Amino acid sequence: MKGKFSRKWELWAFLAPALIVVVVFYVVPLILTVYTSFTPLRNWNIQRYATRLVGLYNYQKLFHAIANDPSVRAVFLTTAVFVLCTLIVNVLGGLILALLTFFVDKKTNSIASTIWLLPRMSPIAVYGLVWYYFFHGSGVGTLNSIFLKLGLIDRPIAWGQEFIPYGPWSVIIFVNGLVGVSFGMIVLSSAIKSIPGEFVIAARVDGATDWQICRKVLIPQIKWHIMYVTTWQLLSLLTSYAHTYLLVSWRLVNKSYGTPWALYVYDLAFTGVFDQGLAAAAGTLLVLVGGLLGLMTLRILGFGKLMVEPRGDI
Repeated sequence: MKGKFSRKWELWAFLAPALIVVVVFYVVPLILTVYTSFTPLRNWNIQRYATRLVGLYNYQKLFHAIANDPSVRAVFLTTAVFVLCTLIVNVLGGLILALLTFFVDKKTNSIASTIWLLPRMSPIAVYGLVWYYFFHGSGVGTLNSIFLKLGLIDRPIAWGQEFIPYGPWSVIIFVNGLVGVSFGMIVLSSAIKSIPGEFVIAARVDGATDWQICRKVLIPQIKWHIMYVTTWQLLSLLTSYAHTYLLVSWRLVNKSYGTPWALYVYDLAFTGVFDQGLAAAAGTLLVLVGGLLGLMTLRILGFGKLMVEPRGDI
């Protein structure tokens, strides 16, 4: 009994630093955000509005805007397309790169991994500036210059402002997708390297091809890492807006179809209308959707099986 009690305190002591960080930097701000969503707070006038309560008014206003305001519906649709497509790029791209680098020699592996890490290592402003000039709508833009010289187009195209909504969607998915691919590649490459080499050698002896080794040996062994990358990237994309903010601010992409929900929340609170009550309601909705999608993803990918305690040798 004393041993169990002591072990219980050891576990709490081990978890305490992480729990304190989560409570201080996530739970407390979340509670304040939910409270703010029930107030008419505007223009950061806390003394005037913070103690007033308006019930569900901000939520009613938000859902009315989603249903009737074309610009807000565009943000809602953009968020769904952006998260789904970028998630596919991130997970599949990271998995393909991890598998490809596994079959090349060590030097080529290091060079390829370093190149793909550049988007993540670059400062956000520098990375955004690179793609600003690449997709720029004038003849100065790299993509336009290449296509004009090849004769594929007869005039410069504003890729992020034309072909609504697919133009701006393609640009923000491409720019954010490259950053996420490097994250998936790092995690999945590490997972593949941890697989005992005897499995691959035995498969080679049996005459398995590279594709069969990937499908029958490597991917099944890293399925929990794929689950982790998928869930992490899903939640990250829902709250990601830094790169997109720059592209919209620089008018490279259309504002309505280049604004995901997280950036919409930022705009409501800090620019334009300065409606912090409505922004808090939109933020709370984002947290609820994120939590629900995260739980659904873990359930679909079999997180429960991962948490089952091993039975051990019989």
